[in-house]
Amino acid sequence: KDAASPLSEFTRGEFRTVIGSHNADIDPANVKRVVACSGKVAYDLMKRREAKKHNDTAIVLVEQLYPFPHRAFAAELKKFPNVTEIVWCQDEPQNQGAWFFVQHYIHENMIEGQKLGYAGRPASASPAVGYSHLHQEQLKSLLDQAFGKLKGFVLSK
Repeated sequence: KDAASPLSEFTRGEFRTVIGSHNADIDPANVKRVVACSGKVAYDLMKRREAKKHNDTAIVLVEQLYPFPHRAFAAELKKFPNVTEIVWCQDEPQNQGAWFFVQHYIHENMIEGQKLGYAGRPASASPAVGYSHLHQEQLKSLLDQAFGKLKGFVLSK
């Protein structure tokens, strides 16, 4: 299973508010984009990164949204000194997930010259499209957005 943890992680007595996805193929100096997310979409992102060899992209899981873990998030970003783009990716529709809540906090942790974008499903009155094939199309689209050119609303620092 992708979301498995070794027993030792349960016995340390700590909760990690931010988890970096460490991949031996990724050199932190070559990372140009950080995709931040929360929840199951992280595993979809990791599979896509591996399949398409996006070795210039790091994935950071934000496990605690409130209070936002500024220190842990900033420490994770500092591991990648050449990042120019940060993307928040979520599986939920834009108006139902964490995007509107976390964008300000992510922006506070950015440095001069970095850009922040959104990758996810469009805003919707319902939490799901209701059809499996449409769900898969939207998932493919949000993964394409996460690794593609920034589009739409982009915040700059």
